[in-house]
Amino acid sequence: MNNIVVGITGASGSIYGLRLIEELLRAEKQVTVLLTSAGRQVTEFETGLVLAEEPQQCLEQLREYFKADSGLEYYALNNFFAPVASGSSAPDAVVICPCSMGTLGRIAAGLSDNLLERVADVALKEQKKLLLVPRETPFNQIHLENLLRLSKAGAHILPAMPGFYQQPQTVADLVDFVVGKVLDSLGVEHQLFKRWGDK
Repeated sequence: MNNIVVGITGASGSIYGLRLIEELLRAEKQVTVLLTSAGRQVTEFETGLVLAEEPQQCLEQLREYFKADSGLEYYALNNFFAPVASGSSAPDAVVICPCSMGTLGRIAAGLSDNLLERVADVALKEQKKLLLVPRETPFNQIHLENLLRLSKAGAHILPAMPGFYQQPQTVADLVDFVVGKVLDSLGVEHQLFKRWGDK
C-alpha cells in the first residue's frame, strides 16, 4: 500500500494521527491528509499545532511540520475535485485516526457531506482498506451498532486501546503501540513496540 489517506477528526487523540503520518512518511508512503474543522481545533488544543484553514497554507504548514515534500498532500473538505474523491483514483487505504462517533455515524449511514466521508465511502465501494480508530469511551448502543454495521460492510475497527505488555515508560510509548497496530494492519513495517514473546 503506497497511497494512504489519513483523516483526523474531532475525537481526542490527534497525536495518534500525527504520529501515524510521521511513520507513513518515514516508510516513504504517499500520504494525503484530511482534517475536519473539529479535528483542526482539537489538534491545536492537544498538541499546540496551529493549522490554517486556507488549503495551500495548511499544506505548507504540514510539509514543514513533517519535513516532507510532494509525498504529503492536503485537501480541504469541500474539495470534491480532489483525486481521492473518485473511485477511479481511489487510495490504497483510508485511515481515520482518531475517528469521532459523529464521523463514524455518518459513514455508517452512507452520507458523504464532506471529502473525508466521501473518501471513506469510496474505500468501501471499491473494496479498499478502511481503517477506523475510534477514541471514545464509553460506547453507547448507537456507537456499537454503527461500529458493527461498518465492520460488516468491510471496515476494520481498531480502537485506540494501548497494550501494556511491552511495559511502556512514557505517553509516547502508549501512542506508538496504537500507531504500530495501525501500521500492522496496513502492512507497513515498523519498530514502534516490542512484540509479545520478543526478548
